[in-house]
Amino acid sequence: MSQNIQDKIESLRVELRQHNYNYYVLDDAVISDYDFDIKLKELQKLEEENPQFFDSNSPSQRVGGAITKNFETVVHKNRMYSLDNSYSKEDLLDWEKRIQKNTGVENIEYACELKYDGASINLSYENGKLVSAVTRGDGFQGDDVTQNIKTINSIPLVLQNDFIDSFEIRGEIILPLDGFEKMNKERVEAGEDPYRNPRNTASGSLKLQDSAEVAKRPLDCLLYHVVGNKLPFETHFKTLENSRKVGFKVPDAVRVCRNIDEVLDFINHWDTARHQLPYETDGIVIKVNNLHLQDELGYTAKAPRWAIAYKFKAEQESTLLHEITYQVGRTGAITPVANLEPVQLAGTIVKRASLHNADQIKKLDIRINDTVFVEKGGEIIPKVVGVDLSKRPADSTPTKYRTHCPDCNSELVRKEGDAKHYCPNEFGCPTQITGRIQHYISRKALDIDGLGSETIELLFKEGLIQNFADLYDLRKEQIIPLERMAEKSAENMIAGIEKSKEIPFEKVLFGLGIRFVGETVAKKIAKHYKSMRHLMNASFEDLVLVDEIGERIAQSVVDFSNDLENMQLIDRLYQYGVQLEVSKESLIGQTEKLKGQIFVVSGIFHQMTRSQLKKSIEDNGGKVSSSISKKTSYVIAGDNMGPSKRVKAEDLGVKIISEEDYIDLIN
Repeated sequence: MSQNIQDKIESLRVELRQHNYNYYVLDDAVISDYDFDIKLKELQKLEEENPQFFDSNSPSQRVGGAITKNFETVVHKNRMYSLDNSYSKEDLLDWEKRIQKNTGVENIEYACELKYDGASINLSYENGKLVSAVTRGDGFQGDDVTQNIKTINSIPLVLQNDFIDSFEIRGEIILPLDGFEKMNKERVEAGEDPYRNPRNTASGSLKLQDSAEVAKRPLDCLLYHVVGNKLPFETHFKTLENSRKVGFKVPDAVRVCRNIDEVLDFINHWDTARHQLPYETDGIVIKVNNLHLQDELGYTAKAPRWAIAYKFKAEQESTLLHEITYQVGRTGAITPVANLEPVQLAGTIVKRASLHNADQIKKLDIRINDTVFVEKGGEIIPKVVGVDLSKRPADSTPTKYRTHCPDCNSELVRKEGDAKHYCPNEFGCPTQITGRIQHYISRKALDIDGLGSETIELLFKEGLIQNFADLYDLRKEQIIPLERMAEKSAENMIAGIEKSKEIPFEKVLFGLGIRFVGETVAKKIAKHYKSMRHLMNASFEDLVLVDEIGERIAQSVVDFSNDLENMQLIDRLYQYGVQLEVSKESLIGQTEKLKGQIFVVSGIFHQMTRSQLKKSIEDNGGKVSSSISKKTSYVIAGDNMGPSKRVKAEDLGVKIISEEDYIDLIN
């Protein structure tokens, strides 16, 4: 009897998954909504009566109900990179030239697809079942929103056929325009304010605590990229085709193009046709179609070399400029800001826009009370791009750029060759002081729980902190009397500060806020110098020899290291036990065997993946380059190595070795 019930439950699950796929992915329902609901209720009743057959990926789980108070932060198994942007045919041709140079392949085939405007998601599957769904976050880590994602009908919880044992698939959670309009209509009728735009509404939906509320929203998921070791397909296009066959909603608007001219045809078509789509798009993504070439091209610090986004012309509106104010950044950089008559732009209300610097104001001759044209740069940050001179008032006068800091009144400076003005009062300007501490505690740096920007400003205002080292002197008794503070809040803050002493050196180095030292550079420097003391003793000449450290970064590090106040801050951090050295655990397996040697990796390998091979080179002190030059020590050649690369290596006398030769070399 028990076996018959289990068989019935499994049969209903299989049938409902197929109906779900037909309706939400193929848009081809074969039964009515009523019949579907009857079958779903039958399944729910059987599952309630027989809890021993519970399955978290059952179609009955899509209605939600799970409550998530805190979304766990999860480190991505494979980093989610950004895309470089292009805006013209020239940009695309330059990109193609770089690809041809790096691969030695002249005729490149591309896969073109629409760039969907939603919330990025990474879905992980094991043995055909969804195991997790994580937001993009900062690309290195994101929030686990699995319970909410399971309510989206177009995402398969169980795949229809065999695919890949273990993989990730990425896409965008979107809110179709008709669903968005329906939601807003209901909100207005209920006396509530309408949502501003589909993208932000979709993104916000993923972080709702009650998954049953998420289930009520007509969210959809469009998938476009599979990540896994040794994928069984030769091209990106074939991978998408096979993904569609096992149940994923991969849009049909994907085209293989044989050259940039065909890519431009695709762009020109969708620049107009996109307005008929049921969801928002903001450009086209162009990818090298061949997966082996993608692997060979690899990544820069921020983006894949094998893909680029072509952005459609930004939406533009005109509005009145009321006032120009000036913001001070944590580095002292001054940014002029246009305060505008509110205007609807690309789905949001814009009240302020960047004016960049004094040169831009002078170039466009921007003045108070001008009617200005505003657009979203990359459709994200609003900026003023022009002035409607026909509407300029008769008594208008040219803008005089501010000469003193709006915060501490120090006279602004501008170095030769620098577009921005700076406040030089680094350790006395309140905004710079709090800005540096806010950067230190931020998520990408020391990620201190219990502390936020407003709390930092409050602690500074009360005279409890003047720099980030002061955080480690704070006591609970000092914090409890402060506004909006209680004993529990104070305890959490002190615990968070204490926990930050475990954060690894590379994040601490980023948190110090050395000018031009971003996340990626901090990792490079930490790996090279191993400790803050070694770094602060490094000369300019030593620094410029480090991979990806140019003269500007090197000079900034030297300036930081030579400043007495910075020296004192670092000494204090050492005394408090902050991690200012690379941990012994992270150094396990690392050697200097390949120090000073440069490798180019090309072809298909069998004992290691390309990423494992590159990591092995770097772990042993070597450097990986994407192109062959006289400085190249070895080319590690796998199957299907580009013939032009082989010729170039031979012409330059660079030694070509196999994967096995490399393994012998490091052993």
